[in-house]
Amino acid sequence: MHTAIGPFTLELWKEGRTHERRSGLRGTVPGFGEVVLTAPLPLKHTPGSVVSEVRGPSIPTAVFETRGIHTEATDLPTLNGSTLRVGDAMVHLRRNRFGLTLRARALHFRYGGDHYRLRAVSRKRFVLTRRADDEDPGVALTAKQSGLGGRKLVVRTTGRAVAADIALVALFAGVDRAPLTRGGAVRAALGRSTRLLAESQA
Repeated sequence: MHTAIGPFTLELWKEGRTHERRSGLRGTVPGFGEVVLTAPLPLKHTPGSVVSEVRGPSIPTAVFETRGIHTEATDLPTLNGSTLRVGDAMVHLRRNRFGLTLRARALHFRYGGDHYRLRAVSRKRFVLTRRADDEDPGVALTAKQSGLGGRKLVVRTTGRAVAADIALVALFAGVDRAPLTRGGAVRAALGRSTRLLAESQA
């Protein structure tokens, strides 16, 4: 069902301790109810990978997972070596790692017959767009994270959203989107290299 919604906010939540600690963002989205992002899931339950997950009673469960040695040096799943699942569907991701502009570096994927694009505006702002087609004018969800560690996410919607749109925009708040900008990709690579080196010498 397509729903016109106003701005909505997801805010930080935390629970548990040490290896069972969970945290992320949660809030109520008009027309879709409660949305809960866990970013990342406790490592005890996802050995060898870093996973973020979105759940809610009126949206499909969405999961973003990264595997590989670089996961030892990151706190959130990255766009490298990653998989996206929405409901029961595996979603193929593609992007141009060598793009010179933010638009050229955008992440593209298709789910449920709809074409999506995730584009960075800055380090803390991104836009998720579902392309218009013959039956639907499409939608753009502009998200901005604020506060230390992204403690709050404010989303503004242009167009009528469906449940998958809500799940996806929340999920990407729990993903390391640095590769969508050239500067962010360089900083992220250097940071991971430094962290891996430090851990190998510990």
